[in-house]
Amino acid sequence: MQYRAVSFIRGGMQARSSPRWRSALQAGALLIGAPWAVTRDKTGTPNSFQPNILTQGVTIMNLSKVRVVSVAIAAMAAGLTSPVFAMDDRTDLLEIDAKNFTRATVIDNKYMPLKPGSQAVYEGWTVDDEDKRVSHKVIHIVTDLVKVINGVETVVIWERDIKDGKLEESELAFRAQDNKGNVWHFGEVKEVYDENVKLIGAKVWMAGRLGARAGIIMPGKPVEGTPSFSQGFATGVYKWDDRGQVRKVSEKVTLAAGTFEDVIVIEEWSKGERAQGALQTKYYAPGIGYVKVGFEGNDPVKETLELTKESQLSAQEMDKARAEALEVEERSSYYGRTTQPPRRRQL
Repeated sequence: MQYRAVSFIRGGMQARSSPRWRSALQAGALLIGAPWAVTRDKTGTPNSFQPNILTQGVTIMNLSKVRVVSVAIAAMAAGLTSPVFAMDDRTDLLEIDAKNFTRATVIDNKYMPLKPGSQAVYEGWTVDDEDKRVSHKVIHIVTDLVKVINGVETVVIWERDIKDGKLEESELAFRAQDNKGNVWHFGEVKEVYDENVKLIGAKVWMAGRLGARAGIIMPGKPVEGTPSFSQGFATGVYKWDDRGQVRKVSEKVTLAAGTFEDVIVIEEWSKGERAQGALQTKYYAPGIGYVKVGFEGNDPVKETLELTKESQLSAQEMDKARAEALEVEERSSYYGRTTQPPRRRQL
């Protein structure tokens, strides 16, 4: 089952690394700097990667492109409605057209504004393998970096997951907004640390590489009852197939950080989570983004998070965050990624 660690990035959604995958890393099944076999096209450009060291027999392979865009999903993206039950069984993927992203890095979606330098801190709980509660903290920063993925400029988000006071994961997520206001998820770089805060490995997916597809993380016009939407797709080591669906609108949520109105609730799940009857719920407030995360059903992680602090980074803090994000990006080349590095955005 694909567990989640909550964030935009995991939302992204972002799917949290499973204990099985983490154990494989600790056992050395997937190593930092592991050699990769590269195939190239006639121009010498890398077009696929095959790990010479595999994770428990899982091979990354090129996928034939699926060019199916459902009428219902297209209608959703355009802001039309088509009532269905929550957590539907759709599996269709989305296509992107770079021409529809003329101001891709200006992300001003009402429920997912991504302003460079903004920082949000979330705190809550998960449970360990012995069903004991463990404190969990997520620090979410929108950097001033821009990265081109599959022909589209994306905003680079840096996020850290802290478990029981120790860094557990450091991640980059790549987001862009299309001309209809939909915020898209173009991929992730996820680094994992052991109990001694030692980097033990990472995994990467990016739209346009090895069959991976971008997906919508927040509709431009979220409407209750619209069909579920793909939040991206990747196979191989990462295994990303999350979907989202608007469950409620016009909600009111009261937390320690304050009371938020006109909140929308989006439920998210992976194929594995759906099979086991589990999903994650995220509450988004206007002008802020997500303020609360919960779960329903048979979720072994039982993750909960609430917004505790918002702030705007100083110039010095921004310089530090940018440097840290660039280090994660640079290390990602060891994990089979060869794309153009991010550049600093001119604000």
